Amino acid sequence: MGDIKRLPLIIMFLMVILSFTNLFGLNISPACIFIGVAFFFINKVVERNPMRNSGLDIKAVGTNLRDRKIWIWLILPIIMDAVCVLISKLFLPEYIEYETIRAGSFVPIEISIASILLFFIFALGEEIAWRAFFQNQLNKVLPIIPALLFSSLLFSLGHFKRGNTIVVVYGLFFTFINSILYGVIFNKTKNAWISAMSHFTANIFEVIVFILISHTL
Repeated sequence: MGDIKRLPLIIMFLMVILSFTNLFGLNISPACIFIGVAFFFINKVVERNPMRNSGLDIKAVGTNLRDRKIWIWLILPIIMDAVCVLISKLFLPEYIEYETIRAGSFVPIEISIASILLFFIFALGEEIAWRAFFQNQLNKVLPIIPALLFSSLLFSLGHFKRGNTIVVVYGLFFTFINSILYGVIFNKTKNAWISAMSHFTANIFEVIVFILISHTL
């Protein structure tokens, strides 16, 4: 029984290690998503915790969205993406090309049913892995602020891709900020469906802006 209780800690440690592999050019950090999602569900079975109030309660989405205060948090990542793109357009145009290539290596930067579906799957997967599993487990032993900061740091490292130092740091900064916002949304709602909605919408907004910019060049 003790080994079962320690299993989430072992998986979290593995996710920490995998997140840092990007810094060494191994690029295997996406495995964190699959591992985190898998052990989110495994942990629910072990704890005999029903999906209601589990961190992935689809029936609670309507109730969550009726809270007007949560809409402010839902919109903030889109605003941050708008600020990120605007600043980069004015002062750091290399970032747009860098981010298009980085994100495009996972999902085609286009508006199509396949691309939109992939963006949603990735957003939901990341929210289950990093918020419903990792952040939630970490918050059991740490206050929410350090849990948010540490999980967001690891989430940001998972988006690291080598390139111009200024461009890379610029992108990671906004990824870190948005990760904190998604973490706050999850902490307030305890529902990864809601943070995934915000995550997905912000990503699609950025894709649309990138496409518009590329067509004006």
